[in-house]
Amino acid sequence: MKLNKISAMFSSSKNKANNITIFGATLTAILTMPAAFAADAEQVAAEVDTSEIEVIAVRGIFGSLKAANLLKRTDARIVDAIVAEDIGKLPDNNIAEALQRITGVSIESDFGVGESVTIRGVSENLILLNGRSTAGPGRGGISLDDFPSSFLKTVEVIKSPTPEMIEGALGGTVNMQTVRPLELSEPLVAITLDGEYADKTENVAPNFTAAIGDNWDLGENGIFGASANISYQDRELRRDEYFNKVDLQDDIDINGDGIVDVSGGPNGKYLRRTESTVEQKIEERERTAYGLSLQWAPTNEDLNIYVDMNATELDGGQAAYSILDVGGSVSPRSDSYYDSNGQLHNYDLTGVLTIPKTWSDFTTNETTSHAIGAEWNVTDNIELFAEYAISKSEERQTASEFNLRPIERTDPTLNLVTHTSTGSSTSGDGIPSYMFEDTGMLTNPDNLVFREFFHKTLDTDNEEQALRFDFKINDIGVDFVTAVKAGVRFTDRDYSSNRFDLKPNGDTLKDAYKKAKNADGLYSPTWIDNPIIADSFKTINMSNSFDQTGIAGQNDLLTYNVYDANQLQDAEATYALVQQMLAGTTYAMNGSLADNMVEDTGAYKFINEKTSAIYAQFHLDFEDITAVVGGRYIQTELESSIVDSVDANGKKVLNTGKNDYSDFLPSLNVTYTLSEETLVRFAAAKVMRRADFDELSPALSIDNSLVTGTQGSYQLEPYRVTQYDLSVEHYFEDGGIVSAALFYKDVQSFTQTDSSCLADSSTVNGQNTTQWNNICLLDTAGESQGDIVNATQDQGLAYVDAEKAAGRTGIAIETDVNGGSGEVRGLELGYQQQFDFLPGLWSGFGVNANYTYADSEQPDGNPLLNISKHTANTQLYWEGEELQFRLAYNWRDRYLDEQSTKRVQTVGALGYNVFNQNDPSADSYDPTVGNSYREARGQFDFSASWDINENFTVVANAVNITGEPIEYTSELGSVWAYSEADRRYTLGVRAKF
Repeated sequence: MKLNKISAMFSSSKNKANNITIFGATLTAILTMPAAFAADAEQVAAEVDTSEIEVIAVRGIFGSLKAANLLKRTDARIVDAIVAEDIGKLPDNNIAEALQRITGVSIESDFGVGESVTIRGVSENLILLNGRSTAGPGRGGISLDDFPSSFLKTVEVIKSPTPEMIEGALGGTVNMQTVRPLELSEPLVAITLDGEYADKTENVAPNFTAAIGDNWDLGENGIFGASANISYQDRELRRDEYFNKVDLQDDIDINGDGIVDVSGGPNGKYLRRTESTVEQKIEERERTAYGLSLQWAPTNEDLNIYVDMNATELDGGQAAYSILDVGGSVSPRSDSYYDSNGQLHNYDLTGVLTIPKTWSDFTTNETTSHAIGAEWNVTDNIELFAEYAISKSEERQTASEFNLRPIERTDPTLNLVTHTSTGSSTSGDGIPSYMFEDTGMLTNPDNLVFREFFHKTLDTDNEEQALRFDFKINDIGVDFVTAVKAGVRFTDRDYSSNRFDLKPNGDTLKDAYKKAKNADGLYSPTWIDNPIIADSFKTINMSNSFDQTGIAGQNDLLTYNVYDANQLQDAEATYALVQQMLAGTTYAMNGSLADNMVEDTGAYKFINEKTSAIYAQFHLDFEDITAVVGGRYIQTELESSIVDSVDANGKKVLNTGKNDYSDFLPSLNVTYTLSEETLVRFAAAKVMRRADFDELSPALSIDNSLVTGTQGSYQLEPYRVTQYDLSVEHYFEDGGIVSAALFYKDVQSFTQTDSSCLADSSTVNGQNTTQWNNICLLDTAGESQGDIVNATQDQGLAYVDAEKAAGRTGIAIETDVNGGSGEVRGLELGYQQQFDFLPGLWSGFGVNANYTYADSEQPDGNPLLNISKHTANTQLYWEGEELQFRLAYNWRDRYLDEQSTKRVQTVGALGYNVFNQNDPSADSYDPTVGNSYREARGQFDFSASWDINENFTVVANAVNITGEPIEYTSELGSVWAYSEADRRYTLGVRAKF
């Protein structure tokens, strides 16, 4: 039997503990070889008999897949991987989008771009860089779309941990690995320049990446190596969203015969769709990333010392328009009907009003990950490793909002008359047709006034320092123990969040249109054609709106007159305009924007978290059975601080809560070599993940309307999971594999959301009641309560305003608490083969396909979030000497996307039309109320490349070729939201010298 050159290096069982390290160096050496690399490859493993060896060329699609298979085969853990097809070229331009080709992995996207992964249905995963922590605004690490894929040589997805690994992953750990300079077999210069076209924004985004590296023999001073990377991207994307509020109402007479028509919905109720909303957002994102790696190996010691430095700078934001249609009473038409879910279609809403909004959200973020470390083989038997790492994320979010209100023009304005109309909804293919009886509802300046201007800044800092020491003994004198590894790791993390709001005269500009009075005590509204602001308005009607979903006819919500989002991004200029509008009124503002920014001390968060970990693991070898067994013990000390008061000097007086806990995480990974081609693996482990920082702070975060908010708790325990894996892997021919795996996760302490109605005196004057049916009502003024009670349709806005004046409206607060247990169980199947046994051109074809089945359950009977029962991925490719083509398809089944969703908050399987998912003793208890599902969706992606010569390659990619939108449905199957983003097409050139 032939061995390939790489796999021969791992054939000795005594070397299995070192397989990953050897593989990394070998892979990098091969990646840097030119086309005629066979002669140099002889030096990679000179000790191996080359007469029975064929060389793996890690170039091209099959070379990448074959190398990933080898990594999987030689690892003691259950691992899948993506390997670069060449230096700086992962199979996809985005790390998350590349990982979705792996068995058991699905992605979450933002603006159609992959940003995070779920592994075996679990989203609480850990992102590492060269085995160490990364920093982002949250707990899991850097977003996968913020780190350039071109910096990486491999990306591992580790599904069964070992004790030496950093804790914090429930589904799996994603470990991104970069090229180290001493791994280079020759000097390297690689450059990529391409342009990405987005079809909604019709924008071409430049993308540039360069890498350079070499190492030098310094004689008796050893070998020194250096490599550097730089990447720049400036893209513009758009997302179109259409959604409704859906609730349940008693069945009505829809055909006018005087008899109530039965809808077939639960509890004698039909599904009503109101509050039609269009949101169109354009995101601009500029990313600059840097990487530097230095490495030195002295001659007289088996030692290497390294310094790794990586930084990413992000600048960009979202310019968005939101058109909200509010209120109205259902009026059936002759074409009205109920569908099979009990939802009413084709009807009028009389008395609706519209709320046009303009948003601007600009974010700057600087993320760094630096490390200095050393690896020292003290003797042939003892290895030491030490590393100090610091990762940091500094983010500033600047958000502004400029809102309008439909008020009929009068002069003078003695009364504020809300302008309403009748909206007609007609269903069909795609989003519904929606037409106003008043065709100028959203464009006529006689009906639109300035309502309010909000501005805030949010600063978030997240820094972790980590120190670890590890040692390894390769021979302890016991035949079946091939190695013992142990170590310690200490971390110190600080997280802080601070918010400032525009509050001239001590309050926000909420509802300025009715609160700002002139010197005569009269209303002083500003219509949008006022000379002060008229030039800052424009009419929006995007020609390619919802071109993927389709529209069932004319939709008046897609043409609107709004404040220019680009103007809003200049907050200083917008503030100056608002200052002119309000001059001479009771809302007159003095000073600059900065002068009127006030810190929201109630939103301040500071968290310090210290961890100490110690581990030991044993590498065992019983001929055909090898194993890694051991445990990791971690202590966590948490301090969470909020502002208790502010003293006379303006200094914050903090109230600090503490929570200390410890975890022991045993793990076992066993591999049984059934034959030379077949491996059977079993793994068992306990894993944990600490709650995210927002969940650990009791600071309140309340929206501008004083309607909803969130609050955390420092007493939250971490997620704890016990997991088991059983897999079979059969390797055949040249790089082929058939695999199957069973997995089971017992989730012992996940979090769930509790809702309550918070009494707050600020609601009397500051709460916005436009969406009155979302406001929670209090039984007694000034007393918070656990139940969420909303006004009925019959009570309406007038009732809610009266309750508000009496102090009996509150703020609906969501709080995460530790819940019960849950389960995830599933099956993974994988298949990969190159059809090189076929004649001629057909031998260039190959396939890589996988399927995952996952089933889950919470204590209340709901599935766990983000878990599709069925997921499938397929790649069909062809490659020759110069050309490569790949068509990839990714599909996932319907899954529970969110619970307690505001727009379907009262829709549940039992049809009570009451939001109660927390109190099983209540008559209206329904654990499914507020559930929102993302419907099944598949996506085609395509890539191609042409090697002009050994130095230059033309590359092309297309993402979401067929333009597949996303649909969201309620527990009863009614569609309540649509979302779609750009198709993306990339064309560029790569050069390597």
